Amino acid sequence: MAFIYYVTHIQFEAGAIKLLKQECDRVGISRPLIITDQGVKAAGILQKALDNLQGMTVAVFDQTPSNPTEAAVRAATASYKANHCDGLIAVGGGSSIDCAKGVAIAATHEGPLTTFATIEGGSLLITDRAAPLIAVPTTSGTGSEVARGAILIVDDQRKLGFHSWHLVPKAAICDPELTLGLPAKLTAATGMDAIAHCMETFMAPAFNPPADGIGLDGLTRAWANIERATNNGSDIDARLNMMSASMQGAMAFQKGLGCVHSLSHSLGGINPGLHHGTLNAMFLPAVVAFNASAPSIQNEHRLQRMAQAMGLASGSDIPAAIKDMNARLGLPAGLDALGVKHDWFGNIIKGALADHCHKTNPRIATKQDYEMLLATSM
Repeated sequence: MAFIYYVTHIQFEAGAIKLLKQECDRVGISRPLIITDQGVKAAGILQKALDNLQGMTVAVFDQTPSNPTEAAVRAATASYKANHCDGLIAVGGGSSIDCAKGVAIAATHEGPLTTFATIEGGSLLITDRAAPLIAVPTTSGTGSEVARGAILIVDDQRKLGFHSWHLVPKAAICDPELTLGLPAKLTAATGMDAIAHCMETFMAPAFNPPADGIGLDGLTRAWANIERATNNGSDIDARLNMMSASMQGAMAFQKGLGCVHSLSHSLGGINPGLHHGTLNAMFLPAVVAFNASAPSIQNEHRLQRMAQAMGLASGSDIPAAIKDMNARLGLPAGLDALGVKHDWFGNIIKGALADHCHKTNPRIATKQDYEMLLATSM
């Protein structure tokens, strides 16, 4: 049986940050904790949020790491409780939003955070007690502002997913003006993350026609605008379309993702310094080629439909087109350039096989398949 669920309250326009206090009032948050990072603070975006919360008692946690950790969740949770907060505002990229989702669990539920991880069977333990969250994305990649999941590195260094409809932000404030100062390399990496979401969820075999339509339109927008956004950071139209593509990819991936993400989650846990979007860009060509023979891909002409969205003649052109796009965006040529070693393969594959995205790929990869995908992506 297909389960299709779209619930997010989204404010989407240039200048939408001005609606932050209005959304707090609507949701019932009067003493928010803002979860952000030092980069967002330095860029002046945190101050923009604070300027639009005048008259409210606001606490700030600005120590979110580039890959959010259980330790960061603990520290932010301590601040939430010490300041008697009644809700969360995440201002930042996927790391800040996912960290806030971890706090939404930890501040309101008893027990170790790993208890609530998806692969530990913890999704059903996350209840409507989860702290209310408003998300203000400052990058266009993860789409975590409309998603039910968070990816966190727990204390034993596993990179785990936490999934519940109770974690979906009560409001997403999507203001493309907040992404205008994003550096080119980060624009490229986060943009390829959005493209990977749109492509992987479109290839996933579950029946969800709304997700397919949303994901395919998101791919069209992202593929047409990622170079413009990267090369001209002040192009507000390109920024708007990339933010929409990011949001759409995450709205759609309730359908499932696949081997790109099972590999990038695992490798990101082994080396947290590697950017998730960059890893997705490295794995995407090999995984698209691997998926081409899956019956669900062939029966519904999914590669050809993606090719049409990308302006390509054939689905077989997609892997090379992605590699060419990565090069034009200034991203690495492969995993080798990121310092990944062949002797890491065993641990990467172990994590990938256990990842929640492994079983939603259109072809269930074996250990040998993952070895091939890693070798091809080097």
